[in-house]
Amino acid sequence: MPRFLIRLLVNAIALYVAIRIVPGIQPQTTGWAAILALALIFGVINAFFGPLLRFLTCPLILLTLGLFTLLINTFLFWLSGRIGEIFGVGFTVDSFWSAFLGSLVVSVVSVALSTFLRDTWDARPSRRD
Repeated sequence: MPRFLIRLLVNAIALYVAIRIVPGIQPQTTGWAAILALALIFGVINAFFGPLLRFLTCPLILLTLGLFTLLINTFLFWLSGRIGEIFGVGFTVDSFWSAFLGSLVVSVVSVALSTFLRDTWDARPSRRD
């Protein structure tokens, strides 16, 4: 359970950063509860649709040497915002490039925070009695 909560917080922070710094992304609401709900939606969409899309587009991913994965991430970012709008916590994206930059920011922040948290989590002394 703590791993799920850490993942949720990492996604929430990454989405918050993307919404704040990328021009062309307008959130419906800016409260932390809305960002946490959006992070939950983002995580569910990435967990269910991400592997399916990667499997179905495997030839394109191989043909483009993995660059097509960026388009999949862009689509999943946009889809998260659209589904979030249904629940009143989403965001609108003005253009493809805004969604593309937003997905890149989410990816970079998520990787950086996950690496930092993993390092601090691993640095804790283990309790073996």
